[in-house]
Amino acid sequence: METDIAKVVELIGQSTESWDDAVRRAVHRASETVDNITGVEILNQTADISNGEIVEYKVDLKLAFGVNKK
Repeated sequence: METDIAKVVELIGQSTESWDDAVRRAVHRASETVDNITGVEILNQTADISNGEIVEYKVDLKLAFGVNKK
């Protein structure tokens, strides 16, 4: 099957470790159900704070993947 177009979905990744880990987790989780992932674009990075410390990193991202021809 050939891929000649891509589809883009928006996801939010979360991690207690880092923004990088949040991206990796989102891509890894998506790869469990989405084939042909070709790229990722980071749209926004935020974090939850508790007692002056970051307790959760969040990343809003777009994930691109190839769509197979039949």
